[in-house]
Amino acid sequence: MPTAVPDIFSSTDPLAITLEAPLRELFAKDEDVNFSVPGVVSYKDPSSGAEAKREAQVSVRGHTSRRETECTFPKLKLKFKEGDVLKIGTHCGEASDEALSPKYGRLANEKSPHREALVYRLLHAAGVPALRARPAVVTYVENGQPTLTRKALLVEDDDEAKKRVGGTSEIPMEAFGSVTTRGAGADAGRLAFGEAMVGNFDWCLKFAPDDIYRCNERKPLWNVLAFDRGDGKAALLGKDFDLAGMVAGRHGWFKKIFNPAFVPSRSEIEIEVLSQVQRTRSLFPRAEVDALRQSFIERKPAIYEALQKAEVDPKGREIARAYLDAFFAAIADDRSYYRPVVAKSDVRVYRDAGGTTEACRPGDLVRPGTPVNELQRSGTMSQVVILDALWRWTAEERCETVQTSPVWVPTDAISPEYPAKI
Repeated sequence: MPTAVPDIFSSTDPLAITLEAPLRELFAKDEDVNFSVPGVVSYKDPSSGAEAKREAQVSVRGHTSRRETECTFPKLKLKFKEGDVLKIGTHCGEASDEALSPKYGRLANEKSPHREALVYRLLHAAGVPALRARPAVVTYVENGQPTLTRKALLVEDDDEAKKRVGGTSEIPMEAFGSVTTRGAGADAGRLAFGEAMVGNFDWCLKFAPDDIYRCNERKPLWNVLAFDRGDGKAALLGKDFDLAGMVAGRHGWFKKIFNPAFVPSRSEIEIEVLSQVQRTRSLFPRAEVDALRQSFIERKPAIYEALQKAEVDPKGREIARAYLDAFFAAIADDRSYYRPVVAKSDVRVYRDAGGTTEACRPGDLVRPGTPVNELQRSGTMSQVVILDALWRWTAEERCETVQTSPVWVPTDAISPEYPAKI
């Protein structure tokens, strides 16, 4: 009997796999979440080196990636005859170079899975709780004939992850509540910094009952697994990073949210990282964020070593290094991290120093903790460029002025002392 599937993750080297299954039949019915086809998986056992050959039921998995406009070759799940499960992040499609899918901005070619494997590797090097993963090269066989060979990503099954972290049951999104009510602050803190490090915005985690950041009201848990440990606390694990900046290389929605002028370089990567790093100041007490920063800084050599050793395309390595460089610059010291922010409530934004014309909708307020770069002062007002790190002006509440121009706010509302020292 072959070694259990979790042993596959004992190495981070690419694993060669052959999957023989009627995939055309499977993809024709990919809207049926319960439909599967029989398959045979072959690979060299990671422990013994012997050839392993296992029967499995093969099904399609994923959410947005299931749409044909996103992935013509969707993600797969293998349920082995022995009962264990393995997830495959496929190459998604045959898009050229750095082209992204039009709807969600997914890199739909075989560069993506190994870049995502790198993300998992970097997160583990940083001590961020996440599923285990490994790069792979899969040869797909149908009717006895190899049809194609593409790079892929092997991902740990949720049930195996639950056992690994000592969970007793998975907490569904609808029942999660918040980080504070679930006693999951330690994992949540590392996740918040880790997601910033890899430039991922495709995740939601409601930190407190009154948290209104982005999608947290509708989805308090998205691309984050939560497991009840049975002791009044929950374990959290990050997953699904195929839309992360480190993987896709860029986000098509960037200029709808952020003002590129916030940093002199106008680097989208720098701004993306800064936005999520700065958001952590609104989530945790000062002592906690300082401890988290120090923990990541201590792991910096291991993180860069993981980047150097990973098998990934040259452009992917370049992108990953840019995100890491931006992240560590953003947390390097107190001056870098404790940037000036709007530290008061009830602060309005104006087009002029006289405060006669509001920049956004009447009565719109800046959320405390929003970073600003001061350009000049006039009387009691400061002209600033705003980084909408807390996503105040999105969707129907979008404020184009904030995203494209300097604005004016009261000078006494600006301070680097946020959160306050205790």
